[in-house]
Amino acid sequence: MERLQKVIAQAGIASRRKAEELIKEGKVKVNGEIVTELGTKVSPKDIIEVNQKVITKETKEYYLLNKPRGVITSTTDDKDRKTVVDLINTKARIFPVGRLDYDTTGLILLTNDGEFANIMMHPKNRIDKVYIAKLQGIIKGEQINQLKNGIILDNQKVTASRVKLKKSNYETNTSIVEITIHEGKNHQIKRMFECVGFPVLKLKREREGIFGLENLKSGEYRSLTTKEIQIVYSQQKKNK
Repeated sequence: MERLQKVIAQAGIASRRKAEELIKEGKVKVNGEIVTELGTKVSPKDIIEVNQKVITKETKEYYLLNKPRGVITSTTDDKDRKTVVDLINTKARIFPVGRLDYDTTGLILLTNDGEFANIMMHPKNRIDKVYIAKLQGIIKGEQINQLKNGIILDNQKVTASRVKLKKSNYETNTSIVEITIHEGKNHQIKRMFECVGFPVLKLKREREGIFGLENLKSGEYRSLTTKEIQIVYSQQKKNK
């Protein structure tokens, strides 16, 4: 017997957190009955429906994409803009792990393994997300310390675990900064820099956990290796 939200996640429908939302919204049935209790356990014999469709297990797929600018981090878009899923050649029902803004480039993972997505996204796992930001203005140590000490966003304190000034260009009045965070709030990096007075001109995610872009060009992707997937799951066991 396994928890209902875990089974939905393993079927590649969504991450576990999204599966929990679907259950609470009354969009999940077990053996024809709507279930809204998150603790519900099911067996392999139970028939589970999500949004009136019976779920079936599918082969797990895992991808790392170097997201170009102007691509939506979503599975679909009502304005018919290109999504990250459109860039991956697969028939599996993959979805992005977390998100990057429309104009933000760099590393994004995609999978149909909800458990894997949950491990990568859950704040308790404190997975490093490393970005390179080009800022308007010359940032100084005082503002860098502010970012490390914490900024209030949405009535909650968020911090940068590391901030490193890589370059200051006095001719163009810009700075290049590497910043590492663990959370994933909406527009978090941009909002943090704006709070200390430095608008972000360009933003790129270089690394997430053990994953880096290596030699992938913009728009290119690769499948994750079995070893990489095993490492992610082994990290989760250590954190339990």
